[in-house]
Amino acid sequence: MKGIISKIVICGIMLGAVSSCTEEKKATLTASGLNPTAFDTVINKKPVKLYSLRNANGMEVCITNFGGRVVSIIVPDKKGNPIDVVLGYDNIAQYADSVNSPSDFGSTVGRYANRINKGKLIVDNSEYQLPQNNFGHCLHGGPSGWMYQVYDAVQPNDSTLELSIVSPDGDNGFPGTINAKTTYKILSNNTLDIVFEAMTDKPTVVNMTNHSYFNLNGDPSTEGTNMILYVNADNYTPADSTYMTTGEIKPVANTPMDFRKPRVIAETINDSTFDQIKNAEGYDHNWCLNTYKDGKGDDKTVAASLYSPKTGILLEMFTNEPGVQVYTGNFQGTGVKCKHGIKYPKHVSVCLESQKYPDSPNKKDWPSPYLNPGEKYYSHVAYKFSVK
Repeated sequence: MKGIISKIVICGIMLGAVSSCTEEKKATLTASGLNPTAFDTVINKKPVKLYSLRNANGMEVCITNFGGRVVSIIVPDKKGNPIDVVLGYDNIAQYADSVNSPSDFGSTVGRYANRINKGKLIVDNSEYQLPQNNFGHCLHGGPSGWMYQVYDAVQPNDSTLELSIVSPDGDNGFPGTINAKTTYKILSNNTLDIVFEAMTDKPTVVNMTNHSYFNLNGDPSTEGTNMILYVNADNYTPADSTYMTTGEIKPVANTPMDFRKPRVIAETINDSTFDQIKNAEGYDHNWCLNTYKDGKGDDKTVAASLYSPKTGILLEMFTNEPGVQVYTGNFQGTGVKCKHGIKYPKHVSVCLESQKYPDSPNKKDWPSPYLNPGEKYYSHVAYKFSVK
């Protein structure tokens, strides 16, 4: 999902990546071709760098603690060739530039992923006004949400990264001081396993997600609509022309929203006769996962999957959350040069964002996003890569 992100002020940015040509030449590149020195900087008086996670199979995941962003994921294709399967930039300057290259590429989104209607929030009988940074709604926690903050990072081993952040009471209008932690692990079966945890000192709402843009084709210079999508959901939540959920839950049967059998995205992504696709210029919707029942999510059963016939790479998603937002890069095609100088076209990628349903704080019958003191927020999503 891609919103219109307002300009924010990033103080104290000092790029160490351009310190000298000699350092550039000596730098050891990651498997995805990234130069780690291009991410060495200081933002808001906090150090930023690129962290690389690896396993014995040759899988590599690179993450920057600026916004908790997944910058690259290297996995083998059906021929054993290493393929970078996510979109992004190859330097911190572009990630930090919310004016010329605004993005949520790969970010750890908080305090509330997706949209809250008109930025209105009621917690413990008190009303709060949040920033209205997307069609009059609050998107991804506001214009200076966690994707534009620096996380404290600890890397205990080659395959694990722990990122933590403290969000003060009143941050972007949200109540309560939040202590949040995100743990990334590469497992031996080529899974990127992500756990989100949080605690609060007063009643609030929390809804965290990872916002990676997946292109499994190995060529992000062309559309990704040849990929095959599966979503384990009988229902979805329709949205209006401002991308806000209407409060309805509708069946996917006999509509272009039905991906209960894996289907090529290109078959329906341009169906202008269906208002949901017409309004979004593709898919940008929440599906109500069948893996969530009676208030519990089954994170051992596939919630959604994506497959590239070109590379043979299969991505399977598992989560304990009730919903997944599928976004097909409808606002891409901006002409901005991204990773390795490539200009991404429209519909080049697919996001699979685990989440509470959009605007859940204002939909009392939907799974609750509320967190109280003494409780622990726990959200799990795993992206498993294989070939077939």
